[in-house]
Amino acid sequence: PSPANFVKDTIGASDFWANKVRKEYKNNGKEGPAHVKFCDTMKAMILDLSAYLKEYHLSGLAWNPHGKDFSDAKVGEGSKPAAVAAPTKAAPAPAAASSGSAGIFAELKKKQTGDGSSAATGLKKVSRDQQTWRKEYKNPGGDIPKPTSAPAPKPAVEKFGAKKPLGPPKCEYQDRGCKWNVENQTKDTCEGGVCKVEVTDVKQQVYIYKCENVTIQIIGKCKSVILDSCTKCGVVFENVISACEVVNCKRVQVQATGACPSFSIDKTDGIVVHLSNEAISESSFVTSKSSEMNVSWPDDAGEIKEAPIPEQFMHKMVNGSVTSQVSDLYH
Repeated sequence: PSPANFVKDTIGASDFWANKVRKEYKNNGKEGPAHVKFCDTMKAMILDLSAYLKEYHLSGLAWNPHGKDFSDAKVGEGSKPAAVAAPTKAAPAPAAASSGSAGIFAELKKKQTGDGSSAATGLKKVSRDQQTWRKEYKNPGGDIPKPTSAPAPKPAVEKFGAKKPLGPPKCEYQDRGCKWNVENQTKDTCEGGVCKVEVTDVKQQVYIYKCENVTIQIIGKCKSVILDSCTKCGVVFENVISACEVVNCKRVQVQATGACPSFSIDKTDGIVVHLSNEAISESSFVTSKSSEMNVSWPDDAGEIKEAPIPEQFMHKMVNGSVTSQVSDLYH
């Protein structure tokens, strides 16, 4: 809240305790009027302070940038005309007491200049080595603390989960292990967004790692195909002897134009497996910790059909053993 509203909000708490004081001293003829007068003066001071802040310090303490140095200011400079009053008349004490808060604000208004500068305008900030209330000054033999420079900014810390850049793209064959390594391929690193792998021996396997937005075309019959940590990729192969494995992938598609006896899907979110007429009858699926899995195949009329691979199962205890069946959602 603004300073004026912050001060004005204290009236509720002030009235709460002031009413208790009024109630206690209401019938006390000797001390009652003085306590009631104190409560009224307190409320008036809060209202006057709120009005003063609203007029001169609406959004915070205002400083005059054109003010003079504090050492050049004379104490009581703004109240000299009031001090040179007629000596014959003495101000009555009760009147001064009743208008204490009003007198304070009147003195502050006298120190206002034409450009809106206040009595506090131009004051400088007190640095750490000038703050005598600190414990360093309580020790007579202690040295005066020297101002310390601002700490050097810390290097930016990499946010958790931030995407790391891919390494250099690879598409090479290794004699050791008879394996093709296809790594870090994208649509920009391949001509037409298609990376072709030509397999020359059925003992060779193809390992595809961390590829994004690219299509991998495997030409020839191979031992196995492994798709690891890939995103938005498509893999097309002809014939696989062992299996096609998909691990830690997101939104990928796998198409078998020939035969593939087994598909293994693990920790994958979003996959579509396209089967050929040859692979429909002999392909099997093993899945774990995966979601949004679908399989498509052509029917007798040549139309493409698609069905989800179940993710939800119902388990029961039958004769001391656990039996499982697909949830009714897939029927």
